[in-house]
Formats: sequence, C-alpha cells, structure tokens
Amino acid sequence: MLLPYSKILQARVDTDTRYELWSNKPVVIDGRSKKDMFFASIIIQKGYVGFYFMPVYAEKEILDLFPQDLLQLLKGKSCFHIKEHNKVILKQIGTALKTGFKMYKQRGWV
Repeated sequence: MLLPYSKILQARVDTDTRYELWSNKPVVIDGRSKKDMFFASIIIQKGYVGFYFMPVYAEKEILDLFPQDLLQLLKGKSCFHIKEHNKVILKQIGTALKTGFKMYKQRGWV
C-alpha cells in the first residue's frame, strides 16, 4: 500500500520487517525548520503489523475523517495495530494514505 508513494517520497528503510517513507523537502513547522518529514511506515511485529501514520501529528483533525473500525486499532497518537487481514481496514488505510498525502502536498511538504 505504501509502494505507490515511493515514486515521490523516499523509502529510507526497506527490509523484510520494516518500511519507512519520508519526504526530503525542507519544511517549517511551528516556526521550526526541518530538513525532511516522516510520512508513514509499517513494522512487522510478533502479533501485529504496526502502521505508523505521521499526518495525524500535523493535523489532529484528520482522525475525525477515519472510520470507527480503523480508530479502534489506534494505539497512541499515530500507530495502528493491525492483527488480521481485513479488507475493510485495508481499504480504510488506503483512504487515510491518500488523505494524508494530499494534505502533505497542499502544505508543500512533497
């Protein structure tokens, strides 16, 4: 699901158990300059796959757009624990990725 975004974002970690996407474009957030911006990652753990989705830090209201099914998997602020292959949840994650990428693009972060 993250691979289509690797055409614009950089995969900084690409192993059998972890995949991370970053924007290499310098950004300014809350008056602080950053040389890059983390977007999303997956990490395969023993009992689940962790889906880390950083756009929620940039705009907390983005969580209001997520269906309750997906929000029930949220652990902390940006990590979702996916414990089973569920087509509905995967579709919701796909929608979240599109929404987050669109937000990054609108803000000039990609």
